[in-house]
Amino acid sequence: MAEKFLRLDQVRERTGLCRSAVYGLEGFPRPVKLGTSRAVAWVASEVDTWVDAQIAARHTQPVGAV
Repeated sequence: MAEKFLRLDQVRERTGLCRSAVYGLEGFPRPVKLGTSRAVAWVASEVDTWVDAQIAARHTQPVGAV
């Protein structure tokens, strides 16, 4: 199955993150440049893996921890 790209609005919708967090959050997948323009996109499977890791991590945190 071929990989799919997500544009910023799609990434924000899947993650609930704001634009600055998508670009600046340590450990978040890096964007891929599309051609020679300024356009970028994220690999869908990498974003999904990050989301799954966040869900899994909450199960290891004590109740009430932030």
